[in-house]
Amino acid sequence: MPVASITFGSENTATATTALHWTDAGLPCSALWRSERGAPAPKRVIVADDTITADTAYRLACEGTALLWRGDFQNARQLLQAMARRVDQPAKRTQRKQSAKVRSGADATPAEPGSSAFNLHRQAQAQRARVLGMVLIPFAADYGIALRRAPDARQACAEAWGVADPAAGVSVASLRELLSLISAHEWRKKGVEVAALGAAPNNRIHPHYGVFSPVRGEYINLVAAALRPSTKTDAASVGQKFPVAFDIGTGTGVLAAVMARSGIPRVVATDQDPRALACARDNLTRLGVNEQVHLVQANLFPQGLASLIVCNPPWLPARPSSPLEHAVYDEDSRMLLGFLAGLGEHLAPQGEGWLILSDLAEHLGLRSRAELLNAIEQAGLHVVGRLDAKPVHPKAQDTTDPLHVARAAEVTSLWRLAAK
Repeated sequence: MPVASITFGSENTATATTALHWTDAGLPCSALWRSERGAPAPKRVIVADDTITADTAYRLACEGTALLWRGDFQNARQLLQAMARRVDQPAKRTQRKQSAKVRSGADATPAEPGSSAFNLHRQAQAQRARVLGMVLIPFAADYGIALRRAPDARQACAEAWGVADPAAGVSVASLRELLSLISAHEWRKKGVEVAALGAAPNNRIHPHYGVFSPVRGEYINLVAAALRPSTKTDAASVGQKFPVAFDIGTGTGVLAAVMARSGIPRVVATDQDPRALACARDNLTRLGVNEQVHLVQANLFPQGLASLIVCNPPWLPARPSSPLEHAVYDEDSRMLLGFLAGLGEHLAPQGEGWLILSDLAEHLGLRSRAELLNAIEQAGLHVVGRLDAKPVHPKAQDTTDPLHVARAAEVTSLWRLAAK
């Protein structure tokens, strides 16, 4: 298997391009490098096929050598799974030892407490992504995959990368990224059922690739419960109390849809990500509330005042390591603090701001409750009330998760805020 020579264009991001050059059977080849998570192009590439063993592939990947696949597609998937098992074995051994300590009473926690456990977890996840991202798949100009038993993933690729451009020629991406594109495409087709939107089948949100999916429903249920606190609360009374609402950072549009269906006659939903706005527009149209909800591309607030302003910022104040992580990590709490700082000047008289926030960051030692309350105070706001919900997602019950102690203690809250 010949070793490729690699040259670089610009540092790769979700939009920048990098040329990938290698040799195949003594002939020079090149392709466009694609990485939606912003991974840099590998520095070394070899052409690989079904004859390579999992041990060899894992060793090469750990050394930083990528494998440009020329064999059977399903064999490449099996190879990736075998490599994943090898990546995960050391972590699983450590978790078993930690769990044994907990059961014996030798240690109070199954992992290092606070931010240390979180940082170690992120480092392990980043290393896992680097190793498993070393299996590469070639794509034709129309996103077709010319490998035996390869799926037709052209639609999934187009949804993430844009309409195929014949002039772009061939491209290369990691198999792991391709599988995530296919998974996202299936979620987009199937949708996520949201009970707060009413009865099936007209209660599904269809997340687009790169837009945070509302699979954790507790924050949605908190908003629905706050809008209609009793069975006597009808749509007319909700509309009278909140004639105009803002949904800051709308994402899929799920909270804007919940507010519209609860009786709020006008909702302005903002997001600065064009993908999110396209996703929200699609969902709001599907749900039949696009006339009530006006979408605006903006960083935080639109112009004007609202009687209700809702924001569900990323819950963890950490630096995103890829463009797709911006929905999870809020570096230096910028969105949270920006929302609090600007809330007062955008609230109508007697209006409320609803901040939806998990306390997971507190349990991880990334932000204290005192810091949150101080930020609310410094913004000239006070707490009117709070609704809490325990998470029901599988990780909260997974004792093998390295962050299990924090996840098990997590509470998601809707903070009702008003100007002083």
